[in-house]
Order: sequence, then structure tokens, then C-alpha cells
Amino acid sequence: LAMPILRPLLASPLARLTALTALSAAVAAPAPAPDWPHWRGPERTGVARDAGVPLAWGPDENVVWKLALPGVSGSTPIVAGERVYLQVSNGDRIELWSVARSTGEVVWKRLLDGGNEKKRKGDLSSPSPVAAGGRVWTVTGTGVVKAFDLEGRELWSRSLQADYGKFGILHGYASSPLLVDDVLYVQVLHGFYTDDPSYVLALDAATGATKWRVERPSDAPREAPDAYTTPALLERGGRREIVVSGADYVTGHDPATGRELWRVPGLNPTANPIQRIVASPIVSGRSLFVPSRVAPLLALEAGEAVAPAVRWSLDRGPDVPTPALDGDRLYILTDRGVVSSLDAATGEPVWGPERVADGPYSASPVVAAGRVYVTNEAGVTTVFAAGPEFEVLAENDLGEHTLSSLAIADGRIFLRTSEHLWCIGRP
Repeated sequence: LAMPILRPLLASPLARLTALTALSAAVAAPAPAPDWPHWRGPERTGVARDAGVPLAWGPDENVVWKLALPGVSGSTPIVAGERVYLQVSNGDRIELWSVARSTGEVVWKRLLDGGNEKKRKGDLSSPSPVAAGGRVWTVTGTGVVKAFDLEGRELWSRSLQADYGKFGILHGYASSPLLVDDVLYVQVLHGFYTDDPSYVLALDAATGATKWRVERPSDAPREAPDAYTTPALLERGGRREIVVSGADYVTGHDPATGRELWRVPGLNPTANPIQRIVASPIVSGRSLFVPSRVAPLLALEAGEAVAPAVRWSLDRGPDVPTPALDGDRLYILTDRGVVSSLDAATGEPVWGPERVADGPYSASPVVAAGRVYVTNEAGVTTVFAAGPEFEVLAENDLGEHTLSSLAIADGRIFLRTSEHLWCIGRP
């Protein structure tokens, strides 16, 4: 395999050392979190600060419990408190299931919306829920947004398509919401099937009331306005910014008003008409890592200037899987099962590219217990060392189709396939 093409933008050794020092300080690990409340985990970077996570498993090995499911979904399980929340595709119904974390027993099921339909390999159940404080919020590919309490009582419901017009995205809406304090941020970036504007929306998490809605214009051609990404949170200088990627740009928005504060181009330098973006941005400290459709992946640094600056770019990034960031290393997985580890400060290869089990891959990598876990659509999870050398540690085959990323909480892995939700751990 040829090495990826890197375009470093750090001109001197001093600049590189300064960037590395700043990045190391920015991504210092917070206290361990026993939950997985967001589709990319407690830090929104694909990392679980858990010890005791299983290395090996199989259909009859290290299975705590498994729960039968009616069909495949790209939605990731969310773990909060004593519950696992799961967005479920059940024929033409999209449902939310609340599952007992310790036993796998279904505590309650709630209908989110009808009208589910197949969209290439996925369907309209693909967005993942988000949970906090005994409540869970959901968004469906049909545009229905709902909130529930621990007992399954519906707190409020909204229909984005009824309020703001039909979605016009080729492969079906799949962006997950971002919850920050008491506000739910939702993006709708589309354009293939519509001339209606794309927008970013802030909802009061307690009531569902619209706090603000701002249009997000773009000159992206044909399918390129479509994005399946999830918003991220940037914090710097005592202020917060909501980061949105897709439609050829990365933008930062004022969380209080939605006003666009800055815009960075470069996600579609060749004006490719099919440059839709699936992999989401990762933010840690003042560092932002923004994939596009393979080329380029942009590494940005949010300094004192209003707009972040491009630190380095990579011409062989991921397409569907969102990378994982653990400390000073960025782990990239391609749809075909090629993995790489990069120095996050400089973009220089630590190792790779290397091949793992054959693809395709839709699930994003996760990092835990000094290891990286990557799962292909056939249900094979390859585990390799999160270290300076590439070393495969295990290959675990459940024999069931999957599109969903792993969730890891309190030493256990929650792996969703077309047939089951598996709880993997020491029994």
C-alpha cells in the first residue's frame, strides 16, 4: 500500500514543536466516564476511558446477554445510567427501545414515527439518540424529534419536515443531534432533491421550542450539498462554538444565536459534484479534524483568529467511518479496511496504512484499554494496539451483519447487529 499524501503546513521545527505541545495540553484525558451518551462517546472522539474491556469474544464467548432485534440499523446504542437506548428499525416503524443495561431486558418501547424505508444500505432509523440526566432525545430520518424521560413518558415532539419543509438528501437523513447543557443542536444539510436551504437548528431540550434556526448557504454542486455528519462543540477562550461540516465547508456558529462566526473552505477543492460527506468532525481542545469524501481530511487549529487555520491536510482520509482521536494519535479507517495512525499535531504517519479484515466498513473505530476496535459489515471486529507499532491482537466474528458503531461503557461493549444487540464483557 502506498503511503498517504500529506501536505504539512508547519514551516519550521519550532512551529511543529509548538503545535505538538499545544495539542498535548488540549487533549489531556478527562476523568473516566462509565456511560456512552453520544454516538461517539463521552468525549465525542470515539474514546472510552475504560479498563477491563474484553479483547476477545464470539457467539459463545464473553457474552453477558444478547437481545433479539427485528432488523439492521446504522444507529449506535447509547448507554446512560442503568439503561441502553436503541433506535430500532421495525418494518415501516421507527421505534425507541429502553433496555436494562445489566440484563438486556426491554423495559419499554415507544413509536417514534412510521414511514420508514430503505435507503441504499441503511434506512430512516440511522440517527443515534443522545441521553443525559435521565432523559433521552431522538431524531429520525423522517425528521421527527422527540424527548422521553426514564419511564418512557413522551415529553415533547416536533416534525422538522412539517415545520421547515421536506428533506432533500439522496441517501436519507442520518445526522445525530448534539446536546450541550439544555440545548439540542440539529443540522439539516441537503440539496440533491431540493432547492430549499440547508439549516442549523437549536431546540430547547426541556420543551422542544425553537431557540433559533439559521440558514447555512453553500455553492456546492449537485450531490455535494448533502451531509450525514453530526455537529461538534468547540470551546476556546471562554466561549463555545457549534461546528458543522458538509456542503464543501466547515462553519462555526454562535450557540446563543446560530450566527455564522467563521467559514473554512477546502473540503471539495476540485468541485466534485458527488462530494457528499459522511464522516463527522472531531474536536478536542482547540484542534479540529474534518474529513470529507476521502480527500482531503483537514486538521485545523483554533487560535486567536476568528476562523481556525489549516495546520495540515491529508489526501487519503476516510469516507464513511469517522476517525477516533486518543491523546496525540488519530486513527483512520477506510471503507475497505485500511487503517492508519497519524500524529495528530503534524499529520505524520505513526504507522500504516495497514489492512485488517476485508471490508466494507460503515462503523467508526473506537478506542479503549490501549486498543482500537474496528468492525466490518460482516460483524468481524479486529482489535489492534493503540501504540507506536501496528499489532493485531484479536479478530472476533459474530457472524451477523452490522452497520452500527460500538458503544463501550464500564468495561462492556454494546455491539448491534441485524439480529441482536450484544453485551460483550466478562460474565
